[in-house]
Amino acid sequence: MSAPIRLGRAFATVGIWTMASRVMGFARDIMIAGFLGAGPVAEAFLIAFSLPNMFRRFFAEGAFNMAFVPMFSKKLESGEGPLEFARDAMSGLATVLIFLTVLAQVFMPFLVLAMASGFAEDERFGLAVTYGRIAFPYILFISLAALLSGVLNAAGRFIAAAAAPVLLNLLFIAAISLAAWLGWPLGLTLAWTVPVAGVAQLALVWMAAARAGMRLVPRMPRMTPELKRLAVIAAPAALAGGVVQVNLLVGRQVASFFDGAIAWLNYADRLYQLPLGVVGIAIGVVLLPDLSRKLRASDEAGGQAALSRAGEMAMVLTLPCAVALLVIPLPLVSVLFERGAFGPEDAAATAMALAIYALGLPAFVLQKVLQPLFFAREDTRRPFYYALVSLVVNAGVAIGLAPVIGYLAAALGTTLASWAMVWLLWRGSRGWGAAAQLDDRFRRRIWRIAAASVLMGLALWLAVLPVGPALSVPVVRYLVLAGLVVLGAVVFFGLSGLLGAVRLSELRRALRR
Repeated sequence: MSAPIRLGRAFATVGIWTMASRVMGFARDIMIAGFLGAGPVAEAFLIAFSLPNMFRRFFAEGAFNMAFVPMFSKKLESGEGPLEFARDAMSGLATVLIFLTVLAQVFMPFLVLAMASGFAEDERFGLAVTYGRIAFPYILFISLAALLSGVLNAAGRFIAAAAAPVLLNLLFIAAISLAAWLGWPLGLTLAWTVPVAGVAQLALVWMAAARAGMRLVPRMPRMTPELKRLAVIAAPAALAGGVVQVNLLVGRQVASFFDGAIAWLNYADRLYQLPLGVVGIAIGVVLLPDLSRKLRASDEAGGQAALSRAGEMAMVLTLPCAVALLVIPLPLVSVLFERGAFGPEDAAATAMALAIYALGLPAFVLQKVLQPLFFAREDTRRPFYYALVSLVVNAGVAIGLAPVIGYLAAALGTTLASWAMVWLLWRGSRGWGAAAQLDDRFRRRIWRIAAASVLMGLALWLAVLPVGPALSVPVVRYLVLAGLVVLGAVVFFGLSGLLGAVRLSELRRALRR
């Protein structure tokens, strides 16, 4: 099987399972919005759940794994004791995380205030502390699961690692249903579901690794030369991840001073995370080990082709989504979320945030394309410096404009900071030769993709004008929204074929792969 076919199949596998996870997560949030709306229990749980997920960016898909995967891939390629290295890394990671979890239980009130100091004077604070203590051990299980997923991905086995997040959302959906049926308090039910789901995800990838001949069992931690090198490489990436998390903290702090804003921003985030998750994460997961192998083999042409095709596919799937989210945010939010405790005012507030996030969606995905250029070369320092610049941009916009535009300043800061990060990553990779440059085909097609996306947005805007009233009619509104989605897809891909942005034969081949 040729390298492009293997890469395409890997993208498809990760993309399909990531899509399943995002759709399930979206269904979970629709249920939470329907039962809890943007009220205090919803906001308290969202902050509590964000705590382990914040640290997860360091120890799971973040700094640790970005350093671990290239090192493990090279050891696997050369046969230089990859499993010994993975076992040592797993033991060291588990030790650090157990210590972190104990500390978090003690200092949870301070962690909640660090996330949302606007909670200090109302009932949300006590709820968030309770939920946070229950949910925080998730960081231990999901980080170990992420390490095992990195082992599987480096070995070219993507299914179990990509399927693990689906378990989390399936368990959430089941828990919400049971709570509604049995009368359990929904906030506590959601909080207890978090660590249970972490155990399930860890069990799934551990069994998959064991079946693949990579059975990893933690042992007493020891500091080896390889782990010292791993720590040296991971430290700058951890600092960069810390800056990213401070970026998120700035947004949450701003939002916490506006009742309902944390929930509105979360629901808007879920919508733009659908394309971001499918495209951005799939590309990041597959591209990093692939680039690492090609760089080790000094295959510059192969590296350039992998980077360019990943960027091209990212833009084909991202630009039209961004335009659609920008043009029809209110119909999307209203039809998908507006029910039960989530009213029209909540829908309007969420839609405004969604439109701002849509402007940054291409940048969020391009970061996933460009960052592996640095991590595959074990360069984690420069992304840290770039993240510092993006932090300044985000904080300046979010805090400076909050008195003027309220909670929307948090969304705008995130969007502008993401574009600043993309520009810095692109500029910083210019000196690495052909393997770090997008090829002529990408440069020809990107403008055509953009033109097809803009024309699709115009078609959607014109289509909404006559059908707008139907979007508030029960049952009918779902059919109307589905029709708008189909219309957008037909217009975009039809124009893409006419303009030469993407050929239908290429899409069919990608689907078959």
